[in-house]
Amino acid sequence: MTLRIEMTQCLNPDCLQVNQPQTKFCTSCGERLLLKERYRPLKIIGQGGFGRTFQAVDEDKPSKPFCVIKQFFPQAQGTKTLEKAAELFAQEAERLDGLGRHPQIPELFAYFTQNNRQYLVQEFIDGQNLKQELEKSVAFNENQILELLKSLLPVLEFIHSQQIIHRDIKPENIIRRREDNQLVLVDFGAAKYATMTALARTGTVIGSAGYVAPEQSVGRASFASDIYSLGVSCIYLLTQVEPFDLFDVSENDWVWRDYLPSSVSNELGEILDKMIIGATKKRFKNAVEILSILQPTLQRQKPTFQSPISLVSKYKGDKPISQSSTKESEKGELFTFEVIKVNDFCFIINRTQGSARQIIENLGNEIRLEMVYIPGGSFVMGSPETEVGRNDREGPQQKVTLNHFYMSKYPITQQQYQAMMGKNPSHFKGKNRPVENVSWNDAVEFCKRLSKKIGIRCSLPSESQWEYACRAGTTTPFYFGETIGTDLVNHNGSCPYADAPTEESRGETTDVGIFPPNAFGLYDMHGNVREWCADEWHQNYDGAPTDGSVWLDGNKERSPLRGGSWANGPIDCRSAIRFSYFGRDDLYNSSGFRVVCDGGRTL
Repeated sequence: MTLRIEMTQCLNPDCLQVNQPQTKFCTSCGERLLLKERYRPLKIIGQGGFGRTFQAVDEDKPSKPFCVIKQFFPQAQGTKTLEKAAELFAQEAERLDGLGRHPQIPELFAYFTQNNRQYLVQEFIDGQNLKQELEKSVAFNENQILELLKSLLPVLEFIHSQQIIHRDIKPENIIRRREDNQLVLVDFGAAKYATMTALARTGTVIGSAGYVAPEQSVGRASFASDIYSLGVSCIYLLTQVEPFDLFDVSENDWVWRDYLPSSVSNELGEILDKMIIGATKKRFKNAVEILSILQPTLQRQKPTFQSPISLVSKYKGDKPISQSSTKESEKGELFTFEVIKVNDFCFIINRTQGSARQIIENLGNEIRLEMVYIPGGSFVMGSPETEVGRNDREGPQQKVTLNHFYMSKYPITQQQYQAMMGKNPSHFKGKNRPVENVSWNDAVEFCKRLSKKIGIRCSLPSESQWEYACRAGTTTPFYFGETIGTDLVNHNGSCPYADAPTEESRGETTDVGIFPPNAFGLYDMHGNVREWCADEWHQNYDGAPTDGSVWLDGNKERSPLRGGSWANGPIDCRSAIRFSYFGRDDLYNSSGFRVVCDGGRTL
């Protein structure tokens, strides 16, 4: 609480006078002290060649939370330079706004110009950076470095997917957040912006000496440059020796192993060597490549890697059944994503970094089909009697145990359907929109042709496969939690669920994959289009299989649809919803499908 009554810091670079707490104008230079009549700077907490960073208070909010003010003022002057700086600053802030939606990146609150100086206001991360942590302790051991890599590599993969290069990764810019012990990557704004201005082209070094990749030091930073800086951070944390002293200039090689207080495994050593190699063509190309190699090492060390299995265990009590002996790399390539949880009011209460594996099939003409590995496990199928909107078709609840399988990451798109069937029957046209106006029989024919194309049996999912994949370990009405909103799901928002607000509906399908996925890495399981299942229709779950298989011996003229669509309200988009009134030949612009394939596939 003492920080909240500290003095107010003047932001004028030529003054920096410390004022009494409630002063509105600097007593030395007369400049207004609050930014946007809202953000009150408390003290300088960092400074460099491009500006200063201040700890501040958001006076507009009742709780008076802390925040961070980043002030950017280029030393180069001139009208054209400043005009270009303002334009690029706005573009950079837009990118940072997107990055701030990641749980391990500070959220951007505001960006603006005041008194001819540019500012970013970001979330304050309460904790120690890794350099501070190292100064108070001994060198990191191998397990700690593995934990660091498995935590931060998905963050790098995320920011690189947004076409952002951090350019200044170092222990000082990695903070261990006090409340949850999570590592947070900070200090994006000024350094990234500066590389796009005249400053970078006049030889100004971007990044911190010792951690900067060779290509970055000559103004040619790439995504691999961030990998280099992260690798150098790791060897510094392992040795407690500054990077300059870990590189032998006469031999043009790293000698970090000579300074290790304790040994590391050959596997980790080889990974770090490839991260910090000077030649970019010999370095790891991306973060996912490192994670795929690192995974077996992580399993031996038993850290809590955020795989789909761990996410399932986090959100439900049932333990997944034993998995096959398939190696991680044989399940497909690794990809990462963000998993969102909301409360009854549709407020986001948790963001988690997840990862899964996928195999990618080429359907021709550069059209890809991503099939996500779904780990085997057990779940309770159907809805409890207390769930709002529940009907008798969703019960009685029963435990189902399934083997692993693959499921298409998205509903089958129009371009994928066109590639296999030679036509596009959809009402709402768009190559990346889900195909609709397809009957159950059309979907089955697609699966037959796909099986022949890729050489492995593909089919519509069983109802239990579909619901297990949709829930991804959750037991709430939606995999997001207690409700949904139109920013999470393409559905009819005029009839909200739980305490969510009424929202305007889109009234048509949208491109697949633009809404957040579930913990298995599957997109659009709620809304957009209803999805055909392979089963024959049964009025309830009495006598249903408990092994994930397709349920036959029912009404052969009808098959269930799951998941809801753009036209359905939230009640009809729940994980447990079953649509009963569709014949196998029926066509609707709200009905599509996705496919599953044999989980025994070896790549």
